[in-house]
Amino acid sequence: MTTQITIYQRDGCHLCELAHAELTELQGEVDFELLEVDIESTDELHALYLERIPVIALEGEELYDFEINLPDLKSRLLAISAR
Repeated sequence: MTTQITIYQRDGCHLCELAHAELTELQGEVDFELLEVDIESTDELHALYLERIPVIALEGEELYDFEINLPDLKSRLLAISAR
């Protein structure tokens, strides 16, 4: 089973674009599925995430708001793949 990272984002968010680019680059080093969720798709998501985006979740656990700690994320991904 492939590890899943979810990015909660919306169009026009420069921090979201940066995080997405970082995650795409990281996919070249570590295998994972990237699920993109547009927070404007529902009122609930919009209310929950608007002030925090981008939000990055690993296997459903929200880890980072605004910026990704890439060394930490890579370490977590490698630990999961070593299981």
